[in-house]
Amino acid sequence: MRPGAFDVLDYAVGTAPDLRTALQRLARYNRLVHDLASFEVVPDGDAVRIEHRFDGVGARPCRQAAEFTLASLLVVASQIGGQPVSGWAVEFAHAAAGDAEAYRSVFGVTPRFDAPVSCLVLAARVLDRPVPAADPALSRIVTAHAEQLLAAHAPVQESVTAQVRRRIAEGLANGPVTLSAIAGRLHLSERSLQRRLDDEGTRFADLVDEVRRELAMRYIADERLALGEVAYLLGFAEPSPFHRAFKRWTGTTPAAARRARH
Repeated sequence: MRPGAFDVLDYAVGTAPDLRTALQRLARYNRLVHDLASFEVVPDGDAVRIEHRFDGVGARPCRQAAEFTLASLLVVASQIGGQPVSGWAVEFAHAAAGDAEAYRSVFGVTPRFDAPVSCLVLAARVLDRPVPAADPALSRIVTAHAEQLLAAHAPVQESVTAQVRRRIAEGLANGPVTLSAIAGRLHLSERSLQRRLDDEGTRFADLVDEVRRELAMRYIADERLALGEVAYLLGFAEPSPFHRAFKRWTGTTPAAARRARH
């Protein structure tokens, strides 16, 4: 990766005073390069998780995109920080593929696969490292320009319903999603979230059902997934509730739907 390849984003990141600020700018200005991928920076005690995903229900980066993106975070951090950066942990949403040693040579650790979301975990202290090429004057100019570009490309404000649907899709593989858990991720109380959904004419239980149905149709089309795995990915504790729900949604069974599609 050559510095400058990502235009304004590169300069905004490379002129930051430290790696923490650089990472925050990456998360904010990444949309100037890619309008589907997003980063979420999640503090976790002595560590920081950088979660990478595609916006949109059921959308996931392919294996190559996820691996390239998380590897590029370490490469860029090492370039602008002037010393190698290794991950504490790395997780991928896709299944294992390739030589484990090749992953260790890039990330410094063996990845965990089939995770709920692709993410890189760094030691929090690493992010305090100063950026040798930090340039406060140029940084102000570049970030002001980046903010103008961001405003020009700003999407329509996402509704609460859309935010909840996205969080439901992200959380289903970890088990049944709850109103309290989603409210916490959105920094709202349960009552506030319920009221906002009411204002938009929907209910949390209906959204869970809708998202499950949409994802079920995607997963059924992927014959690499056993039907029991589909039930798990949709947050059902066992296959039978999934089969009943699928019959209610479509009037047929998952197995019959897969055969018909084939």
